[in-house]
This record gives sequence, structure tokens and C-alpha cells, in this order.
Amino acid sequence: MLASLAHPDLLRSQNYIGQQWCDARPGQTLPVFDPATGDEIARVPDSDATDAIRAADAAATAFPDWSRRTARDRAQIIKRWHALILSHQDDLARIISAEQGKPMHESVGEVRYGASYVEWFAEEATRICGDVVAESAPGRKMFVLKEAVGVVAAITPWNFPLAMIARKIAPALAAGCTVVAKPAEDTPLTALALVYLAEEAGLPPGVINIVTASRTNTPAVVDAWLADPRVRKITFTGSTPVGKHLARESAGTLKKLSLELGGNAPFIVFDDADLDAAVEGLMASKFRNGGQTCVCPNRVYVQDGVHDAFVERLAARVKALHVGPATEPASRIGPMINARAVEKIDRHVQDAVAKGARIVAGGERVRTSDGPHYYAPTVLVDATPAMALADEETFGPVAPVFRFRHEDEVIRHANDTPFGLAAYFYSNDVRRIWRVAQALETGIVGINEGAIASEAAPFGGVKESGYGREGSRHGLDDYMHTKYLCQGQLA
Repeated sequence: MLASLAHPDLLRSQNYIGQQWCDARPGQTLPVFDPATGDEIARVPDSDATDAIRAADAAATAFPDWSRRTARDRAQIIKRWHALILSHQDDLARIISAEQGKPMHESVGEVRYGASYVEWFAEEATRICGDVVAESAPGRKMFVLKEAVGVVAAITPWNFPLAMIARKIAPALAAGCTVVAKPAEDTPLTALALVYLAEEAGLPPGVINIVTASRTNTPAVVDAWLADPRVRKITFTGSTPVGKHLARESAGTLKKLSLELGGNAPFIVFDDADLDAAVEGLMASKFRNGGQTCVCPNRVYVQDGVHDAFVERLAARVKALHVGPATEPASRIGPMINARAVEKIDRHVQDAVAKGARIVAGGERVRTSDGPHYYAPTVLVDATPAMALADEETFGPVAPVFRFRHEDEVIRHANDTPFGLAAYFYSNDVRRIWRVAQALETGIVGINEGAIASEAAPFGGVKESGYGREGSRHGLDDYMHTKYLCQGQLA
């Protein structure tokens, strides 16, 4: 797939520091694998703290000039970056599919989705506004300014290798911040390609810096940024345990944090729901990227009166999903990211069956000529809170269905989790819609809608799903701080 790139220069295999493509100081590299076959497709630097500090040096040096540029100047560069992303969308999609595994049509969708954040924040850059405060005494003027926080460290996951880094870097650049970034060790090639296009757009030296690292070396890279007082913000998408570590370790320099962490999303179908719409919404939200998303439903609650009809329709749709490599146009479920992911999915399914669940679709590994890292899209019924999949995020194409009778019962179960990222429910009762939307303890609620992400909307969670928001004007605020000016002696 990578051999068919129209623009081979997009395939980068070095760190990018101070506008220079360079190897890691220790000279070590790490392999990047095709998740379907397990074959090595590239090697990138296995960086350490030395490389992380070099990146921070470059970002700190570039910050004064970049932050002082006019918002319009920054916006024009970001818009050029946006145009380059769209003009290279097919190649970027091939890179995503090669290293992450998702079907090509989904990879193209991710490129466009990620680009929408770049365009949004290019436009928002020119709308950064402060306030003039009514004076409290004669001869005094009071003003509120918004200023860039400084150097931002962005740490991104493997499941959306373009969209996640785009929606962190774009608001940082718009606000006037400079960036050091570490993409996930499984999917660094997409991030490197994206930074290459930022360079082509005319971004000045040091404004974006990116280093790659293995799981072994990642703590050293990130800890160097956590200890560095010049790094004023950490933005991270990933697991809750790692997010808690970042929060603890950043306390020494009181960095600003945006943490988008684990989820355990409920999907609730009430008796008065449009069942066809509910099935469609679940298919869109659950099986995108093979269920490897932080907002995909992890627990499906269906009210007693429509339970059997819903399950019948859902199972028929799931059985029709084609499992196969990204290169097959018919593929709707690609390989999982690695063997560990498949093992966790299988463990959850086997645990559920052992505790009384029934498989009505899928429920097994799929071994193809392309490789062993596939799992059949699965529907389980008779799920209970005693099963591991009720508490742990499966991160795979498994939809466990829980039966419920009463509204207060399902709200209690939906909220019975330390996580609070996303929730979904289907109902045609307008009074119920407002009751349930307010009762759900999550940062995002989809009401009769399974596709909830938008660059114009704030994305983030509550409880142990983190804090801070990405996207929307609120997402830009997370990269700025507020300065109050008081001028006296004017009377």
C-alpha cells in the first residue's frame, strides 16, 4: 500500500526538530508493523530524553516570534496546511490504513475529519477576543487579554493517527503556541506525514517538533517534558492510568492539562424509540474503526418491550459486515491494532459467555490469508454487570446487550462507572429526552444520533474520562490564558 503513494516524500522516517529531519541521538530505531500481517513496513527513531529536550529547546526558541505574529498571519499558514492535507488525502489515507489497519473508506473519512479541525481553528484564530471591563473608579481602564500558554506537548493515540494530532496541533498553532509532539508508537508515520505538510505550508522553524519513541522509551520522552518548566501545557488522549500519571507529574511545574481518557459509553434504546434509527445509530457508533474508538458504545441497554426486535435487527446487520484488509473495498471491519487487542476482545467474550451471555452474531477470531489479527463483529445478549465487559473498555467490535425495564433503573446502570466520556440514547418522548440527557453523567450525549463528533462541538469527558475540551471555541480557550490589565492615572 505504501509503495503506491503518489507523493513518496510523505513517507518520513526521522524526527522533525527545529525544521530539520533527523535521527534519534542514540541512533536506535523501532519497527512499524502492518497490523493485519504483522510485517514490518518502516522503521522510525526510538527517541529518548535527549531528543525530547532538543525538541523543547526548538519550540521554546520559536515561541516568542510565533506568538507575536498577527492572528491573521498564523491563520493563513494554517489554511495552507489545511489545503495541502486535502490535496494529499488519498496518500494520507493509504498511510493510515497501512499502519493502523482501518478500511480505506474510513481512512479517507479520517483525513477529512482531521482536516476539518485544521480549517476550524485557522478561522478561530482571527476571532480571539478579550474584554473591556467597566471601570470601577474614575481615571481607570481595565482590559482582559487572551495569550498563548507557551510550549505545548501533545501525546496522541494510535486509533486515529491523523485526527487526534490535528485537533491538538491546530488549536495550539491558532492560539500562538509552539508544539512538541509524540505520536503513538504503533502509528507514527501518519503524524510524520502531517508535519511534513505543515513544513510545506510554510510553518517557521521550531513551531512544530515531533519525536517518535517505543513503549520502552516513551516514559523518558514524556517525563522530560513534564519536568521542563518551558512546557506549559500537556494535551493527551489515551488511558486513564496514564492520564493520572501526567496530572501528578505535571504538578511540579503547574502545567495546564487537557486529558481525554478512557470511556465506557452506554447506548440506551427505550420502548418509544425508532428501532431502525437506533440500529443504524449503533452500527455507526459501535463498529467504526472496528470498535476501536473512545466514544464507541461499550454497553447497550434495550428496554424490555423492544429488546427482541432490536436484537434481531442488529444481529442481521452485524452478520453482514465484511471482515478483511483495508485494501478490499468491501471491508467494513479491518484488523485490530495488534495481538494484545485481539486477546483482550476474546477474553471479554469468553468471560461473558462463561457468565451466562449468549452469542447471536460473531464471537470468534477470524483468521484470513492476510493475518491473524481479526475478530468477527459480535453481538451478545443476556449481558449482566458481573461481566468484565461491563466495567472494562473492550475496544473492539463487540456489542453486549443488557435488558432493562424502567428508566430510573437504566440511568443508574449507565452512570455506575468511574468514566463519563460519551453516552447515547434513543427515544421519541420529548419529556424523557430532557430528563435522560440531564441525568447522564457524561461530557457528550448523542440523542437519536450515533455520529456525534464535530469540529464545532466541544469534545471531552467528566469523572475519570478527564477534563478540558477539544474542538469548538472552548477547545481554543484551553491553549490560552487570561491576562488582566489595569491602567490608572487617566483622569
